[in-house]
Amino acid sequence: MSRVHDALRRAEQSGAITPPAPRSNGDAHPAAPNSDAGPNLAGLLEQVQEVPFRTATDSLLIDVSRPHEAPMEEFRTLRTRLNHMKSLQPIHSVVVTSPSPAEGKSLSATNLALAEAHLAGNTTLLADFDFRRPIVHTLFGVDRSPGITDYLLGRVPLHQAMRKIAGTNLYIMPAGEAVINPLELLNLREVKLLLDRLPTLFNWIILDSPPLLFAADASLLSTLCHGTLLIVRIGHTTIDSVTRAMQSLCNNNVVGIVVNGARRGELYSKYTYYHSYYTPKEKDLDEEKSGDEAEAEEVAETAAGEQG
Repeated sequence: MSRVHDALRRAEQSGAITPPAPRSNGDAHPAAPNSDAGPNLAGLLEQVQEVPFRTATDSLLIDVSRPHEAPMEEFRTLRTRLNHMKSLQPIHSVVVTSPSPAEGKSLSATNLALAEAHLAGNTTLLADFDFRRPIVHTLFGVDRSPGITDYLLGRVPLHQAMRKIAGTNLYIMPAGEAVINPLELLNLREVKLLLDRLPTLFNWIILDSPPLLFAADASLLSTLCHGTLLIVRIGHTTIDSVTRAMQSLCNNNVVGIVVNGARRGELYSKYTYYHSYYTPKEKDLDEEKSGDEAEAEEVAETAAGEQG
């Protein structure tokens, strides 16, 4: 048998045996071989199109240029905890989901990705795997397609399914063209290969996915990633829905639960005091600047008097 295997191997290397054709996922357009299907992804990020960082004023995304604001502070805390977990165990890919719709999972995933990408050299990918109701492309003002579904169906190479947000370490993968069978598409072997290869390019891969209790997509994705982050919303999520959502997960890789929609005064009354104490107000900054300018003028006048 070993001689037979050796002969087959030599025949395959010489091109005498044609590799198996890619499988079709039942969509109207059959999957075609991807030009970058090999394991070597060197130089791929340099080919990604760069787009300007433009978001709607009402998008509720954090502003990394204003680090003292409470939302930015909270996501930096979440970032710190996840990075600490990563130092203890290999965590590169995280699925962000929620029990039900309208609990803020997409905004949480996007803001977490922005916070991670704010660190120097911390290359981060935000991938919109919510093929049913995608929103990442809307938050960043880019086209939905080409994106993930287009890549998985073999219509575009991987770098064309990505966008780089100018001036940041953040890359995004929009959902791509709408498909009628999202779950069947996620079951393709190419999805696992993609998620296994992306950590060679990015320090963090953050996936936005559909709610757990309304689709099996997030449960499937959780088996392909290193961790799952569950988003709940105060006044909206019930204990029963959280319990059922946890039970729906196929494996026990939940790294944490994020409470969304909370007011600082409701949960962190003492923190609110310290935050206001340590955070400089714009008025205080203006007064401090005016004081520094006055002191500089006084020093200048004194120096001029001594010279005179």
